[in-house]
Amino acid sequence: MNNNNYNSNHQGFDLNEIIGTYTKYWKWFALSVILAVAIAFVYLRYAIPQYAAVAKIQILEQQSSGTLDLFQDLNLFSNAKNKVEDEIEILKSRSNFIEVAKSLDLNIRMYAMGNVISSEIYHDQPVKLSFLIEDALMSTINLSLFLDLKSNTTFGYSLAEDDPVTVGSFGRNITTPFGDLVITPNPDSFDKYLGKRVKIWIVPMDMAAMEYSSKTMISTTADMSNILNISLQDPIKEKARDVLAELINVYNANAIKDKKEIADRTSNFINDRIAEIYTDLSTVDESAEDLKTSRGLTDIASQANINLNIGAANQQELANYTTQLNIASSMKDIVTQQDGFDVLPTNIGLSDATIANTTNRFNQIVQERNRLLKSSNEKNPVIVNLDQELQSLKQTMEASLDGVVNNLSMQVNNLSSQQSIINSRIYAAPKNERALRDITRQQQTTESLYLYLLQKREEAQIGAASTIPKSKVIDYPYNPTPFPVSPKRNIIVLACLLLGLLVPFSVIYVNDLLDSKIHNMHSLERITNNVPVLGELPRLSKKDQKMVVKDDRSVLAESLRILRTNLDYVIKSKSLQKNPGKNNIIYVTSSVPGEGKTFLSSNLSMVLASTNKKVLLVGADIRNPKLYSFFIGDAIDKLSRSNRNKDKGLTEYLYDDSVETKDLINPMLVHHNTIDVIYSGRIPPNPAELLMSKRLKTLLKEVSETYDYVIVDTAPMMVVSDTLLISEYADHLIYVTRAGVTEKKAVEFPLKLQEDGKIKGLAFVVNDVNHSNLGYGGKYGYGYGKTLKKWWKF
Repeated sequence: MNNNNYNSNHQGFDLNEIIGTYTKYWKWFALSVILAVAIAFVYLRYAIPQYAAVAKIQILEQQSSGTLDLFQDLNLFSNAKNKVEDEIEILKSRSNFIEVAKSLDLNIRMYAMGNVISSEIYHDQPVKLSFLIEDALMSTINLSLFLDLKSNTTFGYSLAEDDPVTVGSFGRNITTPFGDLVITPNPDSFDKYLGKRVKIWIVPMDMAAMEYSSKTMISTTADMSNILNISLQDPIKEKARDVLAELINVYNANAIKDKKEIADRTSNFINDRIAEIYTDLSTVDESAEDLKTSRGLTDIASQANINLNIGAANQQELANYTTQLNIASSMKDIVTQQDGFDVLPTNIGLSDATIANTTNRFNQIVQERNRLLKSSNEKNPVIVNLDQELQSLKQTMEASLDGVVNNLSMQVNNLSSQQSIINSRIYAAPKNERALRDITRQQQTTESLYLYLLQKREEAQIGAASTIPKSKVIDYPYNPTPFPVSPKRNIIVLACLLLGLLVPFSVIYVNDLLDSKIHNMHSLERITNNVPVLGELPRLSKKDQKMVVKDDRSVLAESLRILRTNLDYVIKSKSLQKNPGKNNIIYVTSSVPGEGKTFLSSNLSMVLASTNKKVLLVGADIRNPKLYSFFIGDAIDKLSRSNRNKDKGLTEYLYDDSVETKDLINPMLVHHNTIDVIYSGRIPPNPAELLMSKRLKTLLKEVSETYDYVIVDTAPMMVVSDTLLISEYADHLIYVTRAGVTEKKAVEFPLKLQEDGKIKGLAFVVNDVNHSNLGYGGKYGYGYGKTLKKWWKF
């Protein structure tokens, strides 16, 4: 036999067999599915449903806002376009959600207690709470309180669900670990909860804010889009909508507040500069007036156009740099003299973009620091980090302003030198005309700057009054569906249904995957290939008869009859091959003890004898003889027992030449079936050497001629070599395997022996087969003596 051929021929895919492997356990599948679906319905019954709320907003471009759009000509807010990713982070910031939590009292929750689960009360809360503590401590309270609403005037309360209940009165102080608390009834909804128990859970404000921040999902509708989708899931529909609506309001309000703060600071700075320039303008006007009055001047002819034009241009440039120097010096004084961290004026006319950008960054951090100080203190690590960054920016601005002042000073000095040269040429003109020109130029320069600042002040005031929100609401918060989005009933039921099918399937699959045992004749035939499997014997209970009787219609008897028919077919097939002799010496063996070879040889002898054939049963297992003990039941005729030769068996015959065959044979009448038995005899000290005696061959040849069947119960082949020593005398060798015990690899041992020519006439029998596995994969049973199992037995 070729093992490779065996492997390739018996690893085919049999769909019917695979399905049959699982369908025979259909009751386990049904029970598992029913249990899984029941668990799903129990979970859905008590799971808290989650409802979705969604909103959609558009982030507006920053340059389109009122104040900032007025100062584009100064290049102060270049690169100020909002990034949507940054706005998402701002929208989900902790400070925003703390404001939302404070506005909606998200840290205070009330539940109507139930037998299994409690339902949250949102709008129509039965009582109102008032803590007599500082507002700063309100954000740190972590308290559970259980109220028994007994009447309109009194209630019972406890800090834990199982604690003793203390009686309290509405409107009176009750003591808690965080201070005194006053509870008053809500007239609009108190009656609905009268006589019920209410749980009040107060959590720290930070915890409530972070909880809703983690549940809020914000995403863009598409790449490079300024439109955001905001969604939130909560057990209460109205609460989810309110949180989203308040979040949008807080986001827009903070943005407007920031812009107004910068606009106000800019307007104040411009007012201060206007006051200073107005003083300079008045001084110049008085100088002109005094000059004309004192010298009696009315109109002076123009001097040489070239000198005047050059002087005017140089004077104008000198005035511009002087103005820049004054502004820079003023800005430097503001930055240097500032003790804390306040927003700085922007759009003050400096042409240096670095100072403008640094000022803008400084103002943003100051505003963020002010917002955080509302819910924290200056020792907060975040505030400390912001202070360090602000100090760094302040130093940077001071250095930049120093450089600008120095540079402008140099420019002013240079222009003044040039102006002196020009003036030396102009001074040739009459002094009156020169003096008046100087005053006029100063008057025009100061007046133009004064008018410019007046215009900017009006623009700043208009921009502050018309500040628009940072975002536009496209879809106000709403519930897209009236049904819960979680838990998903259909998915959970389907998942539990699949799990109910998967659990028994996995158990059966793993068990089948790890199974290395023989279970029935069909599984054995996959391994034996061309070696026949004569049949299979059913598993017997303690109440079943171990020996077949005449006209027995049990499953065991029918199994043995099928085995007998198959055995006769094998014997006749071998006889047709013109083999000498009757081919009636049949060895029965197994791999190890306990697989049922003695049980098979005894019952096979009974079935063969029931057809009026002469049958001899020989006990050749002289190491561990069990044949004698097998025939001691009450079913054996008493006369047969008294005629047994207990002193002579196969062992005595092999070592004592004086013992004849007739001295060994014991006639037996078992359940009306007559057979002859040769027992094993005494256990010898050298069983292997004794079986090598030529007398055994003589014995078997003699009885083969006398009897129709000679059944030889031999020793297990994988334990001792006894059977191999006498295998040459056998015409047929029935190898007994036991379902659920014999390993599949153990079957390869006799197959290899036959392939090597050490044994011949090999055939297999499967013993102790479960009734559900009888036949090919349990597809059919024998039908006789069949008993119906109860529905709960699998």
